[in-house]
Amino acid sequence: MNTPNRYDTLLLPRWLVPVEPAGVVLEDYGLAIAGDRIALIAPREQALRHNYGQILELPDSLLIPGLVNAHGHAAMTLFRGMADDLPLQTWLQEHIWPAEARWVNEDFVRDGTDLAIAEQLLAGVTCYSDMYFYPETACQQVHHSGIRAQICMPVADFPMPGIRSADDAMRRGLELFDDFKQHPRIDIAFGPHAPYTLNDDNLRKLATLLNQLDINVQMHLHETAHEVEESLKLHGQRPLERIAGHGLLGPNFQAVHMTQVERSDIDLLLTHNCSLVHCPRSNLKLASGFCPVERLWQAGINVALGTDGAASNNNLSLLEEMRTAALLAKAVSRNASALNAHQALRMATLNGARALGLQERTGSLEVGKLADLVSINLSAPAVQPVYDPVSQLVYACSSDAVEHVWVGGKQLVASRQLLRMDTAALRARATEWCQRIQAG
Repeated sequence: MNTPNRYDTLLLPRWLVPVEPAGVVLEDYGLAIAGDRIALIAPREQALRHNYGQILELPDSLLIPGLVNAHGHAAMTLFRGMADDLPLQTWLQEHIWPAEARWVNEDFVRDGTDLAIAEQLLAGVTCYSDMYFYPETACQQVHHSGIRAQICMPVADFPMPGIRSADDAMRRGLELFDDFKQHPRIDIAFGPHAPYTLNDDNLRKLATLLNQLDINVQMHLHETAHEVEESLKLHGQRPLERIAGHGLLGPNFQAVHMTQVERSDIDLLLTHNCSLVHCPRSNLKLASGFCPVERLWQAGINVALGTDGAASNNNLSLLEEMRTAALLAKAVSRNASALNAHQALRMATLNGARALGLQERTGSLEVGKLADLVSINLSAPAVQPVYDPVSQLVYACSSDAVEHVWVGGKQLVASRQLLRMDTAALRARATEWCQRIQAG
């Protein structure tokens, strides 16, 4: 007689959305976890024929892949709300950069990263990309928390907190890459800040380095019309064209923002198989412009979602980012069918995983993939009645609907409670930083 398979955990949600294949909603299915992987997806009665260490009934819930926040500056949670209602260059040059020079150190990055990780886990984010200072410290906090992350080493022509020069950043980025190349949840990338903060010589050095390694690179690009105009004046080229000329573009390249897009930009992204990270709420708040997501999607470019930092958003909720992206795409294209709910969810999951080079490991619910999972409770009055759970997720849910979260099969959020992090201690440390910064 055949012995039934034994798995660690069986989840029994009302609805399950695998994301791949696209547009599918499974009702009354079970998902089994074995170790760090998804081991079984089957109709409820069939799934119950096996043995489990535990069975979790989720009668009012939608099970989705963990959300992937493909761009942010995690420790900037400690600058949340500090310099609101300002245009990008004023915000950066007169407020954020001076504050970073004054306050950012390893303690700041440790506490700000912890706060960002806690916020993101409670919002269903199981993987995020971080471009900020003291990346070694950020790596340690990711390691302890259980979340998955791409940590980018920032690179610019000028000194930054903890970084003496572009050469210093590139050297330390290589060291960090070597230190964490075997880590199961941390990937190291380079994060050249923007074309306008890197001269041609440093762009060439970075391109030479990247061409020798299989390593991701993430850069702010075409964030404002002013950036593009200045590049045309100084270099006679649009920023994307300039960095393409230096050999930086490729399948590992993640272009962030891209609010200013012409046909030539689309052609370059397609030719080099680059991904684009759309940050709609930050772009709206800073009045940077509108990324033409529908055009990019139709052209075949992989478009992911990011929150940007909490100082320009002001939260790290990818559920809110999904809703804003879907609504904005309709308004910009003047097409109510643009970027439907399933496409928005795909941007926040599988497309994000693909942008970070993780599509074989996470981003969809498929047997053999990592068990990065989120259970969304759809029982609240504000999401009733449920005709279509994916539409309710995108257009009606807030982060409060996130009930349970798993990363690599390990549960990190249970019934809205963090299992590895102390929220009271996080709040106390954030308050201390606020008081210190306000006192000057």
